[in-house]
Amino acid sequence: MYSTHYMDLLMQNSPWNLIVFMAIPVILAETIAITELFLLKSPNAHPKLSLVNRIAGILAGIAFVAIIIYFIPNVIIPLASAGEFRTWIDVVAIFSYILAGIPMILLALLNFKLLFRKVDERKRTTYAILLLAAFLVLSHIAMIFGMVDPGIAGYAPNKATTEIQAPAHHMEMMHEGHHHHH
Repeated sequence: MYSTHYMDLLMQNSPWNLIVFMAIPVILAETIAITELFLLKSPNAHPKLSLVNRIAGILAGIAFVAIIIYFIPNVIIPLASAGEFRTWIDVVAIFSYILAGIPMILLALLNFKLLFRKVDERKRTTYAILLLAAFLVLSHIAMIFGMVDPGIAGYAPNKATTEIQAPAHHMEMMHEGHHHHH
């Protein structure tokens, strides 16, 4: 069984990658979703909840700006230029994850009142909900495809790249019991 680069990335540097790329964005999105539900039920009744919602929306946007700035040069460009995506499954997982950041960034701009400035509060809430929904759908597509074994789409590590590795390095890895795929 093989894993996608998305899953590899989350498992590397444990637990930090999981915290930065998964826990923080998901916790912020859940905070936004849950507070939004209470605010819809009784608008203007919870000013503290409204503040938490705005702060979470802004932080989620900032988190995704940082994630995208990191991802493009460090993950997407190297994988694309080396032709190392592990089939279309890997591509779907990584790109839907990056695309999920866009509605979060737009939500932050909406919270900063830099987007749709002249729109009334009800319309602003509708846009916030649509952006949150877009994030949830895209991030869940990323999670689902990220967990799929790319082997089912025909992925197998390239024999040539495996043989190029220094034999000593390869043997060390086997002795340590690591299952390292390139």
